[in-house]
Amino acid sequence: MRAKPIIALDFSGKNETEQFLQHFDHESLYVKVGMELFYKEGPALLVWLKELGHEIFLDLKLHDIPNTVYRAMKVLASLEVEMVNIHAAGGMEMMSAALKGLVEGTVTGKKRPEIIAVTQLTSTSEVQMQREQLIDHPLKDSVLHYARLAFLSGLDGVVCSALEAGAIRDETDANFLRVTPGIRLAGHSADDQKRIVTPKRAQEIGSTHIVVGRSITRAKDPVAAYQEVKSEWEMN
Repeated sequence: MRAKPIIALDFSGKNETEQFLQHFDHESLYVKVGMELFYKEGPALLVWLKELGHEIFLDLKLHDIPNTVYRAMKVLASLEVEMVNIHAAGGMEMMSAALKGLVEGTVTGKKRPEIIAVTQLTSTSEVQMQREQLIDHPLKDSVLHYARLAFLSGLDGVVCSALEAGAIRDETDANFLRVTPGIRLAGHSADDQKRIVTPKRAQEIGSTHIVVGRSITRAKDPVAAYQEVKSEWEMN
């Protein structure tokens, strides 16, 4: 069964989040909580979302020395979310330490959160990557390299553009998660994303999970927009 579309709760605080989620009173969602919302509201927001019956991708993109990330992941594991992430650019030692922290921090009898690594942000273009990161390779090569490192480090998957998802599957394993933001319904604005696709195209080219924000959260009818995304995503 294909994973639910993940809705990015890119709101400034709980009040705005609550107003949005009221549209989905009778539906269990998979939601993404990013830095702004988590830093504003803290772990209490995650408890509240869990009480509402939602699954959570906690999107904090940790990137620090291995011991710091290890200790931080032990704390995040105790929050009992479904998914967390780090930056693959932190290296294999850091990624392995993050996984160790999650394992050790997971409450006995509970499932360990899935852990994925960010390869290149979907807001990053190839020209920008080469000029500002001094990576003298095509963007796709950089993404595949980071994905291989994450796979070898024992992580569950990566964050990537849907445009690289199929190649990552071929380079790693069919069960290795390819979580893809930058998803828009046809005709919707790209905003600050550079590499975007529709939900239908994402499932065709190898995404295992999609993250959708503004196409749903800014829609006049969020429920109808979500159902459209879900229908496209689940289409055979």
